[in-house]
Amino acid sequence: MTVSRALKRNGRISPETRRLILRKVDELGYVPDRLAGSFSSQKSGFASLLVPSLNNPHFAETATGLQEVLNPAGLQVLLGYTGYSAAQSEYLIEMMLERRPEAIIVTYDSHTPRARKLLEHSGIPVVEIWEKPPRPIQHVVGFSNRKAAADMTVHLIATGRRHIVYIGEADDKGTRGAQRRKGFQDAMRRVGLDPSRQIAGAVPPINMMQGREAMRQVLDRWPRTDAVLCVSDPAAFGALSECQVSGLRVPEDIAIAGFGDFEISRCATPSISTVAVDALDIGRRTGELVLRLLVENADEPISIPIAVRPEIRGSTG
Repeated sequence: MTVSRALKRNGRISPETRRLILRKVDELGYVPDRLAGSFSSQKSGFASLLVPSLNNPHFAETATGLQEVLNPAGLQVLLGYTGYSAAQSEYLIEMMLERRPEAIIVTYDSHTPRARKLLEHSGIPVVEIWEKPPRPIQHVVGFSNRKAAADMTVHLIATGRRHIVYIGEADDKGTRGAQRRKGFQDAMRRVGLDPSRQIAGAVPPINMMQGREAMRQVLDRWPRTDAVLCVSDPAAFGALSECQVSGLRVPEDIAIAGFGDFEISRCATPSISTVAVDALDIGRRTGELVLRLLVENADEPISIPIAVRPEIRGSTG
């Protein structure tokens, strides 16, 4: 009991005894069994975060913002990588719940029926991020990818473009990328323009080389194209590169827009118009919500809106 108290920072024990015990602990290289401790305390000390990609700076920033808020409160973040796979997401949700996290945060890319059922019956706070789902499970920190893409399409139309193409991803059912594609279609239909010109570049997440190849297909199929909206900034950078190799002037001959405000969009020449999203803020606000939910019972689902906006730069004039 005395050793246990010494290992607890707030345990009732004299400073001299604590120093003696901690010195012995250090000599032995002993690591306390937190899992065993969680059985009695009902606290695991961690929250689970599921992200679709590890090489996307957005999700690195989201995890960083989440840790900034949770760590000082004594919570660690256990990260799971879904690879944009609904089946993998289901598997990870089950594995995470077996370890009794105090909350689970899921980057929205739809859910299998079983994954949804697991989350609904988890008995812990569930937060979906990076989207405003049509049927939230519990709580949400996000924005409408569909509306954000529609707003960027409206900007392209306002610059006088009429032959606009969307470069997206293949096999994107249920993803945020699919919502962006729908937003493009919404805006085009509202003004009577053809929304059918679309290229499914690659399975998520599309990269720069795949964006470049998709742009090559666009120019072959629709040579009159005067604007392109891409599902992401890496795809837009690839499209910009292909236009420059092909001798097309951007934005004079063709306008290019992306999504996400990646660093590459700011460093490109010309800089790429994009939808600006503050990934760090998403992580921080999610962390604040988790801490709130751990100390109070929310009678109704909480939805925290994230502000996004078109960031107009040189690629669209």
